[in-house]
Amino acid sequence: MSSAFDDFELKGHKLENRFVVAPMTRTSADKKGKPTELMGEYYERFAKGGWSMIISEGVYTDQQASQGYENQPGITDAPQTDAWKEIVERVHKHDCKFIMQLMHAGAQCQHNEYTDTPIAPSEAKPKGEPLDLYGKTDGWPDVKAMDETDFDAVMNGFVGAVNRAKEAGFDGIELHAANGYLLNEFLSDYFNQRPDQWGGEMAKRMHFLELVVKAAKSAAGDDFVVGVRLSQITVTDSDYQWPEGEDAMIKVVKSMEKAGVDYIHTTDTDVMRKPFKGGSKKSLGDIVQEFSDIPLIVNGGISEKNYEHVAAHYPNALLAMAKTSLANPDFPTRIKSSEPIRRLDFAMLQPTATLENEWKWRDENDAHIKLD
Repeated sequence: MSSAFDDFELKGHKLENRFVVAPMTRTSADKKGKPTELMGEYYERFAKGGWSMIISEGVYTDQQASQGYENQPGITDAPQTDAWKEIVERVHKHDCKFIMQLMHAGAQCQHNEYTDTPIAPSEAKPKGEPLDLYGKTDGWPDVKAMDETDFDAVMNGFVGAVNRAKEAGFDGIELHAANGYLLNEFLSDYFNQRPDQWGGEMAKRMHFLELVVKAAKSAAGDDFVVGVRLSQITVTDSDYQWPEGEDAMIKVVKSMEKAGVDYIHTTDTDVMRKPFKGGSKKSLGDIVQEFSDIPLIVNGGISEKNYEHVAAHYPNALLAMAKTSLANPDFPTRIKSSEPIRRLDFAMLQPTATLENEWKWRDENDAHIKLD
């Protein structure tokens, strides 16, 4: 059996294999951000299917500017927290670990129940167009550059969310500093054009992320996992690169290790891609492995065709899968029993599907999926 089925230990949590369900935006909470019964069914499917750990969709952290999508779930109040408790219990029932991804949308905001004005490091709007899959909107809204009051509000939101995630029973949290959301925007010289202590060279651009990690660690305590997800690319800009090349990633990784993160989760268009300016021959995951001892999660195009190679290339890593897990919520079980692996057909994505018609199969080898 492949090394992907080896045990893995993450901050005292024993995982029975190295397969992780990657965080995927769903927009299936109610209008007030409260998780639904359908979400419980969705997450429990993976837990039943043999995955050792699940990372939730991005969950907003405050009732101010953190929400990014209509019907996105939050962790900002008692009703939301209580609803998450029921989902966590369903996942834990199958001996599967559950991490909540905490997300502040920043400039990459398509809908917010609490404000019409997104906040971000600077006034720069995202490149490209908003994603219709998560609700049609006429372009990106104007953005307000954060002032010190906003910095305090964002920090308080993340710390409060960590406490509520613990209350809900999660095994840890992941700070979303990838894909163009707020914490990632601070790392970007496109989004972060600030002339003060928060902008400029990477050492300054990453400082706010360092502070958020330290605050999250302080709130989490000794037994609660705190990870961080990193990327250069964004949801609507798959070509973005940090101007400092791989040196930028080295600085970020070392700062995250010093701040005490329990894992780094890298995501890219391909898990093996060499994405840095300057002709680097290293991937995001390579930098983490070479320059730190932090446990790693890698994500980007992992499937039944390459998971063994990825597991061997990143021996200290968990393997996070998205599209493959959607089409195969029982992927680890299927691999073990040599059952056919289904293909995800994006043509079948339907925002209004119910649980009963969410999955449509042509045959065992060719899957169609509808999402609520």
